[in-house]
Amino acid sequence: MKKLFRKFKRLSIKTKILLLIILLAIIGGASFGIYKLVVKEEPIKAKEEKVEKKKPEEPQVQIVDLNSKSRPYAVMINNINVARPYQSGLQDAYIVYEIIVEGGITRYMALFKDTDTARIGSVRSARHYFLDYALENDAYFVHWGWSTQAQSDIKTLGINNINGLTYEGKYFLRDNNIKAASEHRGYTRMDLLKEAASKLKYRSETNKDLLLNYSAKEIDTSTYEGVIPANNVKIVYSNVITTSYTYDEANKNYKRFVNGQEQKDYITGEQYTAKNIITYQVSNTTRVNDIKGRQDLNNIGSGNGYYITNGVAIPITWEKKTRSSQTVYKFLNGEEITVNDGNTFIQIQPTNKELTIS
Repeated sequence: MKKLFRKFKRLSIKTKILLLIILLAIIGGASFGIYKLVVKEEPIKAKEEKVEKKKPEEPQVQIVDLNSKSRPYAVMINNINVARPYQSGLQDAYIVYEIIVEGGITRYMALFKDTDTARIGSVRSARHYFLDYALENDAYFVHWGWSTQAQSDIKTLGINNINGLTYEGKYFLRDNNIKAASEHRGYTRMDLLKEAASKLKYRSETNKDLLLNYSAKEIDTSTYEGVIPANNVKIVYSNVITTSYTYDEANKNYKRFVNGQEQKDYITGEQYTAKNIITYQVSNTTRVNDIKGRQDLNNIGSGNGYYITNGVAIPITWEKKTRSSQTVYKFLNGEEITVNDGNTFIQIQPTNKELTIS
């Protein structure tokens, strides 16, 4: 050690300074190493994330897609007694109109929107006043034949129509297993109608809102003026057609009958039902010089009626200003009606015919 000290003394000042710097660096590095060995690193705590509670989703309307801009298809449906057992697809329609035609029988116009119904029929011929209701829904008008007046009005009004007389075998078919005259055997399918509308280059997006307002939640009907029980509804159209409904409390809908007989779908075998019924009266007259007794309908104007749902009937008013304008339905307090989520039958009954609600 003394020898080392004497050698250190003989070194120049610069060399001594350099050795001291090296020594201090060694001592510092060793100390840092020791520190690393004895100091424990604290574990990193994960940040607590705030989890927002999701609000329960509001129920959505099921009968139609409220956001859909697609146009509906208004299909004329046969309701003569020999064809009634073969009616198909009506339960898929979100609205069905029933209106008087010649001979005291009625005909339906069923509206389909965004469905894939595999069989609709039997499809029947057009009457000119049904066009008013195709117009108010901005619908493609689907029919198999027409009256002279309907043919003229379709052209004059520029209605996008799909006619079975023109497209039999392409967009319309006949079921020859049905035991009825050929005019009662025609039907169509939604995929064929969609293809037809596309090939005919008809406008695909609607320019009108839905005819009715819908509520996903059951409507409290007790607050409206003039509410009466409606477990049974009887709507007489003529001496050959009476439409009636019986309320099914368990399923909260109305079972449908024609002339006292259950009205069933030919394919499913299930009885037709309605969630909502709108019924009111409009006068009709026989057209002058029409040998088949075809009718005119005085449907431009206003009047009173009922909105029926969930076992009650609520008095309403209706107003239709022009052929193409939408019929506006209001409660007696002036509020436009909102209907329960489900299909609706609109029963336009001749005046002075029996309407029984009990």
